[in-house]
Amino acid sequence: MDEDLLEALASLPTFHHATVSPDGNEVAVYYDETGRNELHVVDVATGERTRWSDGEVPRNARWHVEWGADGDRVFFHLDDDGNEQNDVYAIARDGSVEPVVQLDGQTVLQDVGEDGETLLVGSTASGQMQLYRHDCATGETTQLTEYDRAVGAGVLSPDCERIAYATNETDTFENTDTYVADADGSNQRNLEIGETGAEVGPVDWGPDGDRLLVTDNTADLGRCGVYDLSTDEVTWYGGEFDEDAESFLPGGDRFLAVRTRECAKEVVVYDARTGAATTLDLPSGVASLGRAGSAVVDEERIVCSHTTPDRRPELLCYDLATDETEQLIAADYGDLDPDRFVDAEYFTFDSAGVAEFDDRAGQGVESDPASREIEALLYDSGERPSPAIVNPHGGPRGQDTRGFDLYTQFLCSQGYSVLKVNYRGSTGRGREFAQAIYDDWGGNEQADIATGTTILAEKEWVDDDRIAVFGGSYGGYSAYCQMTMYPELYDAGVAWIGVTDLRDLYENTMPHYRTELLEKNVGSPEENPALYDERSPITHAENLAAPLLVLHGVNDRRVPVSQARLFRDRLDELGYEAGEDGDYEYVELGEEGHASTDVDQKIRTFRTLADFLERRL
Repeated sequence: MDEDLLEALASLPTFHHATVSPDGNEVAVYYDETGRNELHVVDVATGERTRWSDGEVPRNARWHVEWGADGDRVFFHLDDDGNEQNDVYAIARDGSVEPVVQLDGQTVLQDVGEDGETLLVGSTASGQMQLYRHDCATGETTQLTEYDRAVGAGVLSPDCERIAYATNETDTFENTDTYVADADGSNQRNLEIGETGAEVGPVDWGPDGDRLLVTDNTADLGRCGVYDLSTDEVTWYGGEFDEDAESFLPGGDRFLAVRTRECAKEVVVYDARTGAATTLDLPSGVASLGRAGSAVVDEERIVCSHTTPDRRPELLCYDLATDETEQLIAADYGDLDPDRFVDAEYFTFDSAGVAEFDDRAGQGVESDPASREIEALLYDSGERPSPAIVNPHGGPRGQDTRGFDLYTQFLCSQGYSVLKVNYRGSTGRGREFAQAIYDDWGGNEQADIATGTTILAEKEWVDDDRIAVFGGSYGGYSAYCQMTMYPELYDAGVAWIGVTDLRDLYENTMPHYRTELLEKNVGSPEENPALYDERSPITHAENLAAPLLVLHGVNDRRVPVSQARLFRDRLDELGYEAGEDGDYEYVELGEEGHASTDVDQKIRTFRTLADFLERRL
């Protein structure tokens, strides 16, 4: 293990959550060039960067930031050591910080009103995730919604007199509808966009408050729509590729969207009148507009990040009229040679799911009748013969893309080639593909990953006696599944913040994860008791046949640390030996929750991962 290289990679400066100020002159962004995450503000005209914070913002840059309407302060989320039980704080230009919204449970800033007084937040203070209105002048916070299901995607109208949001009141659990209500939560109206069972969400109000930009997957692939509130008519755009609407441009005649195809993402500008679409002129990779806040500088300029598999992210100001860019934050490689990073090979393969594996087909796992085309990315480290890591993504509503991934490049730097599989259930391929995992966790999607592993092992340059699986979150669940359901394929495994016991997860995760993840995907334990048992890796722990590293943050509230502890205890009951020379190794990460962007915490994780793989693989 090259300790210097490990630390150099983990310490590469990284930015997160860039958002443009109301006047378009500045960009607020998390950046860790000092070795710690801090809030910085970039002058769009000059590129000059000013640091506002000095340790007041969280170490982990998971949650987004948003400007106040006056442009003199920035709102951010603050929790306790990664437990995601956020409160909302504000930081001013002089570095002074004050709490703004403090509620029990998890609080998430949804929108900032243009009136300078109103915040729209989501919170689990009452149990389920609901919307609340916060009055900055009085400090009062008022609950606006009260649904059985979680409420999200909240956006304020320009005059702050109305709100739009998404939830579900139907008996079709996978359904999501878009609603409009008065600002006090009254006069709630389901706009009834799309068919029942589809997922429809609001994205942005038109500048005059008479239209809503929405995303919908009624037609399978995600599409963008503009809903006219005066006529209740919607105009649809796109349809050839999976797309997500992002925001209107200032005049309201154009809007931004992000298109996904073949694991790449590109920003699209739609003319709302003609439907004409123009993509940004950037190399194939991942272009993105940020998770929240605004990407719009003015009518012709936006701020976006861009990256490729072997090139780190850079923050750009893009001129839509000329296709010219100005670099606001350059990709930083420190003392490392940029050419050392590995590009990804995109390929597809057919998977028949568990039908490929007779032993799994006989364990209560029904085969998906359709063979699926599965997208994958392969990173060749150049080592010969090459040990390899299969690295399933989290989610499961997620996707591995052609963007720079630090963990992948870290593994490649240690000589391991890396395979990423966008199994059924992944995003970017439409609603039917994403929902193919419903009522089937631990089933056919795990067979997709296993099929990818067999293809990898057949490559003549891969050392098929040195293949490991490593994943985090749902990828950690997949690592546990692969090691206990397909043990013959792997020589080692690393399960990071992963799920082991679905029943325990149902009891102990946050309320909106219980309904919108577990119940939506696999029902409840009462509805599907056999599924909850059969698809829990802890049920199959006795099949573990290769060294396993169990890695978990102690403050994780999405996937509580009880998941790791239960699996450890089960291994002990079965007679497995713990320790560096044993059957498994167990590490809890203090002061950390569901992963972290913090430099020191990344170094700790990299060191633990590298040490285990070096000894065991």
